[in-house]
Amino acid sequence: MTDAALPRFDVRDQVALVTGAARGLGRAISLALAEAGAHVVLGLRDVNADGGVAEEIAARGRRAVKVQMDVARMDQIEPAVAAAVAEFGRLDILVNNAGIAPENLAENVVEADFDQTLAVNLKGTFFASQAAGRVMIRQGYGRIVNLGSQAGVVALPGEAIYCMTKAAIAHLTKCLAVEWGRHGITVNAVAPTFVRTPGTADVLADEKFRTDVLERVAALHRIGEPIEVAGVVVFLASPAASLITGETVVIDGGWTSR
Repeated sequence: MTDAALPRFDVRDQVALVTGAARGLGRAISLALAEAGAHVVLGLRDVNADGGVAEEIAARGRRAVKVQMDVARMDQIEPAVAAAVAEFGRLDILVNNAGIAPENLAENVVEADFDQTLAVNLKGTFFASQAAGRVMIRQGYGRIVNLGSQAGVVALPGEAIYCMTKAAIAHLTKCLAVEWGRHGITVNAVAPTFVRTPGTADVLADEKFRTDVLERVAALHRIGEPIEVAGVVVFLASPAASLITGETVVIDGGWTSR
């Protein structure tokens, strides 16, 4: 077997756009892609607040470009993708990471929270994928990785709207994979459990809640780290995953295996 026939797990010299890149999972994914060889376009809700990610990517010898990209703003999605292409001449990878999870009992949800959650988690994911997909169709190549959640597989009390959007992401992933496969584009999703990020810090600080989560993470009984999700994203974006599309990889330490 020649070296060329062996699987490649890197994304050397490819161009990746990551939404919600300033912190948490977005930060870890951006750094992991850079470590694997990609240049990274950081999609930021505030282009002046990247949390130092661009500097860390540069330290790895990769280029980092910051773009204004609040995915709830339709007027920012297309320009952000266009800026990425203008800078690098192509766009190989899109990671739809941006998401929100306002917690509320179903009987107390108000329309504004409902609309905002769908705008970021679902509408933003679709239209970012559309904008990137148009570029990838012209190229004849692309990798899209959506951030789902175990909440799209199991019910989490108090998060009905979030769960609904993440279940929709899993099916959207299948639909786009089927439509765009003929253009050399794969579309997959990852579905993490509770991971130690700024967004989960408050709930995981609650001892009762944290104990319940540790019990439900049936196989490993520990809280996940962002880089453990980022590694799966890099794999799905790499040549090694070239025959995988339309799939949602659950990264939950065994939670949904019970």
